Amino acid sequence: MSSREKILAAVKKNQPEETGLPSLDGLSGAMPATLEAFRKVLEGLGGVLCEVGNKSEVLPLLRERYPDLKRVIVAEDADQQDWVHEDPHALEDVDMAVVNGQWGIAENGSVWVTEQEIKIRVLPFICQHLAIILSRGNILATMHEAYERIGAPQSGFGVFIAGPSKTADIEQSLVLGAHGARSLTVLILP
Repeated sequence: MSSREKILAAVKKNQPEETGLPSLDGLSGAMPATLEAFRKVLEGLGGVLCEVGNKSEVLPLLRERYPDLKRVIVAEDADQQDWVHEDPHALEDVDMAVVNGQWGIAENGSVWVTEQEIKIRVLPFICQHLAIILSRGNILATMHEAYERIGAPQSGFGVFIAGPSKTADIEQSLVLGAHGARSLTVLILP
């Protein structure tokens, strides 16, 4: 066994006991858990919110909004799962990734997604454009509520995504898509 393996085995063996999350009673704030509140913050961050009647409307809407799409990955499409086994670097040519979100947070316009929905951790960050499908009933008011709902994550990876990637340099020039998706569309299902 190498030194590295010995150290990792010792760390794994000496993990602290799992403890419950602290209570957040009284910290919920006054933000409403409404679609309108979520939309306002999301759009302020540069994202777009579209309401659709069902999942069959998603791809036609995205193709209409983004007519130059070549490679589109729909994470939940069982017929299209071959990309899951690709080297993540091979996903650099993904124009649009469509994933499901678990919770939308009105307070900051973010959406909680896990490895269960995105399959490969790099997918929402390497694609040119990102679309997240979210149920209208899964909008929470605050991060405190999200924290309570999520509890201990059930997957190895989870992330709150809020708006397209952006950065501003020293001259205050805003650049969208600086280190991730250039656009974010949240599609709301009834």
